Amino acid sequence: MAAALQFDQVTKKYGAQTALNALTLSVESGEIVGFLGPNGAGKSTAIHLAMGFLRPSAGGGTILGKPFGDAATRARVGFLPDSPAFFSGTARDAIRLAGALSGMRDPQLRMRADEMLRAFNLHEPHKDVRKFSRGMQQRAALAAALVHDPDVLILDEPTSALDPTGVIEVRELLRAARDAGKAVFFSSHQLSEVEEVCDRVAFLRSGKLERVGTLDELTAVGARVEIVARLPGDVPGFHGEKLSDQRVRFLVPPSEERRCIESIWAHSGELLSVMRQRRSLEELYIESQGAA
Repeated sequence: MAAALQFDQVTKKYGAQTALNALTLSVESGEIVGFLGPNGAGKSTAIHLAMGFLRPSAGGGTILGKPFGDAATRARVGFLPDSPAFFSGTARDAIRLAGALSGMRDPQLRMRADEMLRAFNLHEPHKDVRKFSRGMQQRAALAAALVHDPDVLILDEPTSALDPTGVIEVRELLRAARDAGKAVFFSSHQLSEVEEVCDRVAFLRSGKLERVGTLDELTAVGARVEIVARLPGDVPGFHGEKLSDQRVRFLVPPSEERRCIESIWAHSGELLSVMRQRRSLEELYIESQGAA
């Protein structure tokens, strides 16, 4: 069965500049994939290609089995741009317009729009949405992206400008979408949010995919085990950091943990502690950008 969202060697060039370089990445139904990278890495370019706003220079991709830009499929996609913009009107008007463009009709559209207003705490029914605060505009844009109950969510910085309550609400929203079998693809600079909700994470650098995997897979690479023991002498084959009171600290890869412990025991050592250390998402992010 085809992935809900699939990039297949997608490249985008602007003259001599390569904004996206042979991106191959998939998002399955019932999965949340976080897209990480600094400003200018190509995240928004990839999202705009998926939505059909841009044409690739090479490669291609599909959403729900149809090529990027397919008009009928777009009605099944919930899209949040990185900088939402609105026509004059209320939040209700903006949400209903988004639903109508996706094929919804009254009375379902009217009822669903009211549900979204309540769900995102969008009060002030007569106020022009363009006069909302940036955070309230973000809420309105999210409501507009979800009003038609899409099968695929493509969200560019969904927690931007939101207060802590809004961030928690978006986190719950993404989990609920995944649990309902929807595919969720979102870019973010908020590493804590990615850690909280993502099933897989993709790192982009200068338009090129550096690495992708589950958090467990990614943080296990280069992991270390800290072993502290009290030893009367050295342990052959292992270099330890001498602390005090004959205590020695060893940092070994997980594959060497058992052998190190057995060597400590074999040399009359007393095992004091064993702590498995995984790498943080922040460390992985910095490394993927070539800064470590």
